[in-house]
Amino acid sequence: MTDQTYSGSVTQLGDGDREMRPAVLRGWRRRCPSCGGGPMLKGYLKVRDECPVCGEDLHHHRADDGPAYLTILIVGHLMAPILGWFFVEFRPDPLTTITVFTIGTVALSLYLLPRLKGAIVGYQWAKRMNGFDTAN
Repeated sequence: MTDQTYSGSVTQLGDGDREMRPAVLRGWRRRCPSCGGGPMLKGYLKVRDECPVCGEDLHHHRADDGPAYLTILIVGHLMAPILGWFFVEFRPDPLTTITVFTIGTVALSLYLLPRLKGAIVGYQWAKRMNGFDTAN
């Protein structure tokens, strides 16, 4: 077994590092993680190649399946307990239950998906992942 020692030095944010929280919040709002002014998305889920306001390259993102997985995770964890409570409290018809929860699940998924995609792109931008490290 090797001896490992802690040098006591803490890595400080340099001039080139980006703040995480503002970038993720701007992404959640579907805005450019760099300036917060330009729209990040072109359409529903298509990320623009660059910000129309500041010119930041956004084509480096690799959001892929992450937003969909997070959407399923969040919607499932919200709707499952609500479904259980709703059924025990009101004892509705099965058709009513299916209709209400299908509409709720689809609406919540459609609301969260572009916001989570923006947040993930903002996170990648802040951490300089996937080619964002070469951008200013």
